[in-house]
Amino acid sequence: MDEAEVKDYVEHARSIIDDAPQMDEANTKAAVLRDFLDLLGWEIPTNTQLEYSVKVGTRSYKVDYALLLEGAPGAFFEAKGVDTALSSDHREQLATYMKNENVNWGILSNGNEYQFLRREVVDTNVSVEVLTEANLRQLPEQLTSLRAFTKAAIEAGDSEKIANRIEELKTARTTLEEGKDNLSADIASVLTQNVSETLSTLAEPKAKEMIDELIREIEEEIDTDGSPSPIEPADQESIDQDVGGDSEGQGYIVRLQNEGKTLETFSKDVQSDAMAEAVSYLIENYDLIPEIEPLPYIPGREKAIINDEPSSPHDEEAMRDYRELSGGYYLDTHMSAKNKKSHLRRLAEKSGLEVGSQEIGDLGRLRLWCEESVS
Repeated sequence: MDEAEVKDYVEHARSIIDDAPQMDEANTKAAVLRDFLDLLGWEIPTNTQLEYSVKVGTRSYKVDYALLLEGAPGAFFEAKGVDTALSSDHREQLATYMKNENVNWGILSNGNEYQFLRREVVDTNVSVEVLTEANLRQLPEQLTSLRAFTKAAIEAGDSEKIANRIEELKTARTTLEEGKDNLSADIASVLTQNVSETLSTLAEPKAKEMIDELIREIEEEIDTDGSPSPIEPADQESIDQDVGGDSEGQGYIVRLQNEGKTLETFSKDVQSDAMAEAVSYLIENYDLIPEIEPLPYIPGREKAIINDEPSSPHDEEAMRDYRELSGGYYLDTHMSAKNKKSHLRRLAEKSGLEVGSQEIGDLGRLRLWCEESVS
C-alpha cells in the first residue's frame, strides 16, 4: 500500500459519498468500506469474517468484521453508515469487543471518519486507546498509521513497532512543544559555557529554530510514510505530483482568525500567491521580518525561504519560483503544499501568534489553516 493507492481510494469513496450522503450502514459497507478492507490487504471471505460473534458477560454481540490470521481475529472492524456520526459510545463498544477477545487492533469507520484503536496490557491493566484518527480527506497523510493495520504488518508483528514509534514520537513532540523555552535556554547555556560567551545572544533563537525543526520532522514522520522527508522536494516532478504543479484549479485558502473572528482570508487559484499574501500580511501587521533577521531566513537547512533579494546563498536553484513580498522581500515557493502550510505556521509563530490548524483544532488565539479551493 502506497500513497497513490490511498489517494485512489479516497477519490473513489468521496465520489460515492457525495452522490449518496445519507447512505445507511449496509450500503456504506458494500460501496465504501469493503474497498478500504481491500486497501489494507483484508479480503472477504478469505481472511475476513462478517458478523463475528463476541461474548460480553452473558450476552453475545456481533462485530461487523473480524480480520483473521490463521482463523483467529487479529483485528476487529466496526462499521457505521455514512448517515451516522461516530460517537464515544461506538468507540467504547469496539473497545469492549477488543478487550473481551484479546484483540489488539481495531478500526471504527462510517466511511467519512476513521478511528484506529490499540489494545495494550500493562501489568494487569488492560486499556484501549485511539492511536490516531482522520477524516476521509486526511487518510493519505496517515500512511504510517494505516500500515500498522494492514494484514502484512499485523501478521509480521510490525504493527506493534509502528504503534510504539508513533506513541514515542507523539510524546517527544509534546515535550518539545511544552518545554521549548526551557530546552532552548538549556541548549544556549551549554553552548555559551563550552564554546564562547559571545554566543549568548545568538544561541537561544537558533536553539528554538532547531526545536521547531525537530517538531516538524516528527509531524512529517507520524503523518506520512514512516521516514522523515526533506523540507524541499527533490525535483519539480515531485512537486507536480503533490500540488498539481501549482496550476489553476489547485487553489489554496489561508484563513487567519483571532478569538473566533476572521482577521483575513487569502484565496487564490495558485497556491504560491495565497502563501505570499499571507506572509506579506504578517510582515505588514505583525512585524515578521525583525523576528527572522538576519536575512536570509534559512529555517534549519541551506535553502533560503525569505530574503531581501530573489536568491539563496547556498543553493543556486532556490528562489527560482519566488514571489515578491511587502517591503521588497522575496519568498521561495518551490515546495509542496504540505511544506507551504508548515512554513506558514512557523512564520506565524515567529510573529508571536499561536497557531492551530483545521485538522487538529484550535490551539490558541490564532488559527491558521490551508485548504483546497472548491472549484
